[in-house]
Amino acid sequence: MRAALQMTAFGLALVSTFFLLLATCTDCWMVNADDSLEVSHKCRGLWRECVTNMQDGVRTCDQYDSILADHPVKMVVTRTLLISADLLAGLALATLLLGLDCIKFLKDEPRVKLKMCYGAGGILGVGGILGLVGSVWYAVDVYVERAMLVSRNIFLGVHYDFGWSCWLGMAGSTGCLGASVLLTCCLC
Repeated sequence: MRAALQMTAFGLALVSTFFLLLATCTDCWMVNADDSLEVSHKCRGLWRECVTNMQDGVRTCDQYDSILADHPVKMVVTRTLLISADLLAGLALATLLLGLDCIKFLKDEPRVKLKMCYGAGGILGVGGILGLVGSVWYAVDVYVERAMLVSRNIFLGVHYDFGWSCWLGMAGSTGCLGASVLLTCCLC
């Protein structure tokens, strides 16, 4: 039973870490949400902004000037939290891999391997919380920005909504939290 829980937690942690990394690297955190007849699809990400022409599928991206440039707070905070979550999830994945019962590393020390699994669960939990806070922070800020424009009857031509990268960040963070629960609570 313990080996099955460990493998389930490892699989969930692996997929969740991949989702977090993908969310950090991709560029569709905000998408245009206009109901008008648009000829292009606009995405804003943490690192660049892309526009895809719907007629011919040509995609052009503009990199942001610098990582250290004056960016909106939501972008800087989300970048920081997601990079931290990525690093912690990667560390937890490596620790968990060494702590699995099916791995021959420290085979004669089952207590040490169990402590490694608990430690990996704790690290995954912290990484999951950081990723979830970053993703939800960004999503709430997008929602508040849109709600303020709508409440003041301001139409700037483009309204943005949550993109798939934002949802991917939330899913990866939730998966890390689920793997953490499996490793810390259910492994007794």
